[in-house]
Amino acid sequence: MTRELIEMLDEVIKAYNEAVFDTDRVRALQVVTEAVAQGVSPEDIVFKVVIPGMDLMVKAISEGFDTNLAQHFMTSQIAADVTEKMLLLFKTPPEPIGCVVIGTASGDLHTLGKRIVIGCLKAQMISVIDLGVNVPAEKFVDEAIARNAQVIGVSAMMVHTARGENGALKVRRLLRERGLEPKIKLVVGGAPFRYDTNLYKFVEADGWAENGVSASRIIMDCIEEVKRNDN
Repeated sequence: MTRELIEMLDEVIKAYNEAVFDTDRVRALQVVTEAVAQGVSPEDIVFKVVIPGMDLMVKAISEGFDTNLAQHFMTSQIAADVTEKMLLLFKTPPEPIGCVVIGTASGDLHTLGKRIVIGCLKAQMISVIDLGVNVPAEKFVDEAIARNAQVIGVSAMMVHTARGENGALKVRRLLRERGLEPKIKLVVGGAPFRYDTNLYKFVEADGWAENGVSASRIIMDCIEEVKRNDN
């Protein structure tokens, strides 16, 4: 990469991050589109702009900066949109890092937290199968098997759906009964898990995420663990 391109990339990173923190989807897409037209590779846009931009949002959240739910949501959606557009321009389409089936627990119809997680996962080039809302435990497991997924993600925004016998607890029981625990990890998220940080242990999940943005890191760790177990 020439000095000129390096300097241009620095400007792209700065402009993209400003647009994301302003939740300006149009501006963010404009920044990367113009950068590609001027010679920045689509690969550099994803690996040097978008993914580090996600890391900045995680850092802002963890350090208590003034970020709100709208910013979390728009960050994930912008990152997913940009990544999907750039992937079409890659010289060699990359293999997905792994696969996740995700949905809202049985009896729960909330979607926002799940949608944030999905956007973040797509930006990390993880294949995502969205099962929707009010998902039975059996469907989580059956779809994970059918899609060869390494992770099941169960979202719950109400205490009774988080703790209920038909939610993550039943997913865990089915994984155990079918001998799938080394091959498929269970990750949970949602408001009840933020209020009680030990709740994920009660439902026997392998991990939980405090927010949608950081969930992608937890899920990536689980994918890597499953892959190590397979080797």
